[in-house]
Amino acid sequence: MNYWLMKSEPDVFGINDLCNKPNQTEHWDGVRNYQARNMMRDDMKMGDQVFFYHSNCDEPGIAGIMEVSREGYPDFTAFDPDDIHFDPKSDPAQPRWIMVDVKYIKTLSRVITLKELKLHPELADMILLRRGNRLSVMPVSEKEWHFILSLEAVQS
Repeated sequence: MNYWLMKSEPDVFGINDLCNKPNQTEHWDGVRNYQARNMMRDDMKMGDQVFFYHSNCDEPGIAGIMEVSREGYPDFTAFDPDDIHFDPKSDPAQPRWIMVDVKYIKTLSRVITLKELKLHPELADMILLRRGNRLSVMPVSEKEWHFILSLEAVQS
């Protein structure tokens, strides 16, 4: 099993939105970075565990856990001229962009903030914490995954 972190702005689509979807499942669309796309296409597998990260908000951080419930397939929003993720260069015959489906697992008892994550030397190599990293999809090591889960019970 692999572990991941996927970012979304909570005012656009947050952990509660996923929880309220039918079957608590939704496609993860709009990824428009080739490196992130390649991970979704080539590396994400059914059952992989994913941190749901709220980004671009007052307190960015890990808000919940989801699971990959469908492996990579063409991101149909790229073909819809009325969608904000439309890409006129993406061809349905040779799709440029990929999405996966994710299923809600749980909302954490508290958001584990970016600020808090930065305090722990155990996470020094975490991609999320690297200077200049702007990826919306990134791998998390098994060691990082378990350490972050251990922080949930700790009051910051």
